[in-house]
Amino acid sequence: MDFLTLLVVGLAVLIGISLGLLGGGGSILAVPLLAYVAEMEPQEAIAGSLFVVAVTSAVSLLSHARRGNIQWRIGAIFGGASMLGAFSGGLIGGRIPGTVLMIAFAMMMLATAAAMLRRRKPASASSTREERISHRWWRILIDGLVVGLVTGMVGAGGGFLVVPAMVLLAGLSMPAAVGTSLMVITMKSVAGLGGYLTTVTLDWTLIVMVTAAAVAGALLGSQFTDRIPETRLRRAFGIFVLIMGGLVLTMELI
Repeated sequence: MDFLTLLVVGLAVLIGISLGLLGGGGSILAVPLLAYVAEMEPQEAIAGSLFVVAVTSAVSLLSHARRGNIQWRIGAIFGGASMLGAFSGGLIGGRIPGTVLMIAFAMMMLATAAAMLRRRKPASASSTREERISHRWWRILIDGLVVGLVTGMVGAGGGFLVVPAMVLLAGLSMPAAVGTSLMVITMKSVAGLGGYLTTVTLDWTLIVMVTAAAVAGALLGSQFTDRIPETRLRRAFGIFVLIMGGLVLTMELI
């Protein structure tokens, strides 16, 4: 195993730590890692990141399921719509020039950073009660389609788009929103990967090694969720994503 492969696999641990701590952010790290460090083509990097995030999210999903943090019916409806959008996005993304995809990805990074740095209101006590109320299914379906399309096309915008939708549209509490989002992320990442595989071929040996490292990171990150203040963690990660988004955008425009 050469040094570059070891570096890529080592840095992949950060992808899992992000998902384990925040319930999202994996693709924000995975795409630049595969594109700029592993030197994959943009379409390959996006497709590879979708596989890594799908497997890592599925592993993280298990611990949330044990804690009862998943609303299965809502997740199935939102996830089903997201899969349709993600598969379409993957089909479209495989036919878009790489530079355009990376610029779109950079813009998504900047939007994600802005959302993370914005002050978050604590979940209201009524959220738990709202979980038992009739939900706005048509809005959940439309939002799922749009989020899936974006994620499938650029490989980003998973958890940080899904979690707010779960809270605002479905009325879930934050723990339930994070757990349910991991279910949705898994479903739409698989669908987006399916769309990309119609036009892209991956180095599966490297992708599997990166995925294994990310899963290890997710298990590690989940051990610290109760030890690090969420506000401080999100702010630090938001600043990091802002810087990375700026760098990616600069590199693609120069």
